[in-house]
Amino acid sequence: MHRHVVCGLMFIAALTIARPHPGSAAATYNSRVREHVLPNGLKLIVLEDHKAPEATFQVWYRVGSRNEELGKTGLSHLLEHLMFKGTDKIAPEEYSKIIQRNGGNENAFTGDDSTTYFATLASDRVNVVIDLEADRMQNLKFDDAQFTPEHKVVMEERRLRTDDSPMSALFELLSSTAYVAHPYAWPVIGWMSDLSQATREDALAHYKLYYHPSNAFVVAVGDFSADDLIAKVESTFGPIAAGPQPPPMRAKEPEQQGERRSVLRREAQLPFVALAYHVPNLRSPDGAVLEVLSAVLAGGKSSRLHKKLVYEKRLAREAGAQYEYTSVDPGMFALYAQPLPGKSAAQLEKEIEAEIDLVRKAEVSERELQKAKNGIEAGFVLSQDSLFYEALLLGQYEVAGDWKRIDDYLPAIRAVTTDDLQRVASQYLVPTNRSVATLDPIPPPPGKMTRPERAPQGMVH
Repeated sequence: MHRHVVCGLMFIAALTIARPHPGSAAATYNSRVREHVLPNGLKLIVLEDHKAPEATFQVWYRVGSRNEELGKTGLSHLLEHLMFKGTDKIAPEEYSKIIQRNGGNENAFTGDDSTTYFATLASDRVNVVIDLEADRMQNLKFDDAQFTPEHKVVMEERRLRTDDSPMSALFELLSSTAYVAHPYAWPVIGWMSDLSQATREDALAHYKLYYHPSNAFVVAVGDFSADDLIAKVESTFGPIAAGPQPPPMRAKEPEQQGERRSVLRREAQLPFVALAYHVPNLRSPDGAVLEVLSAVLAGGKSSRLHKKLVYEKRLAREAGAQYEYTSVDPGMFALYAQPLPGKSAAQLEKEIEAEIDLVRKAEVSERELQKAKNGIEAGFVLSQDSLFYEALLLGQYEVAGDWKRIDDYLPAIRAVTTDDLQRVASQYLVPTNRSVATLDPIPPPPGKMTRPERAPQGMVH
């Protein structure tokens, strides 16, 4: 049994609506969070929250598929597996057993921009996970006896979750079509050709280059004394050497100047179509507008695409959108749909384009706009009942640039106007900036059963 969530993407997908709990007008994250930086460069982001007698402790490393190179894709995700293989003090797989014996749960995930390890347990046991994480930040140890079977597990994971999944394969194709220069083009789990030739030495070199205090930060949220927790982290992580400066990722995606199309022919019951557009993220004022636009088009069963394609016209089995607000580099705004039997992907593509065109013509009412904002803000508030999601949100914003920007989110959403939606749709959601991937199903051999799949969450960068 493995602790990670594949590519970190399906796990993080819940945060498309997970935003910080505003509490009272004065209870901003900036007013509640303590930031402390150790001499070795490790940043601590600490939030006392006494809503429950528990704590979550997360270590974020600033390395993901974005930091890899062709020929060695998938190393960050492979190393995530290997981080549970022990140290001189801790036997292989013992990390998980120790957390469980102390009544907690643990996991890890890899994404485009970072790799994260976390545990949630009773607040009086938080020192247990602090000791474990400090140990494996500097003392990870695995030989071929541990590497070889885990290497095979990761390759099998790719086969099961991507190679044998038409939907995952389609979204992988969409990313590799949309990007020509940026590493967001390749999958977090890596290309199979790269995985098959990965070595123990590759994984150890990746660990030594990226896993050290100056390339990491800690997020802790829970029912503890911030002073005591900071002192404990200083005593355990403080003696670790800062480590080498990782090489900067210099690649930039050039402006797209024409539509790109790709077709995937795979065994499947139904076709599928996905459209992706290059867009900015939270570093641009247009990021908040895109968040609202995503909600207008595909934020639930009353959204435009679901209402028109699924309910009214009976063309689609599902329709949705994906947009990553907190990426390090600008990403994609994707819209997708799967037709019902007897309907075509081409029909759905035309319908999606028609809905975008209506937004370009400013045909979004104030009522529709406010409904979308209300839905975003409700998710923003409700998700923060969880200490874990409070910590996860702090980590995501810190990876994207600065955790302090969380407090800017709701005001930016509230400020979006119908004119903003029209402007952004007209600027970014245009044919010359579009990549389209279509699944062309091949009938399975006689006797082989397949079933329609739904779009995997968070698969577009």
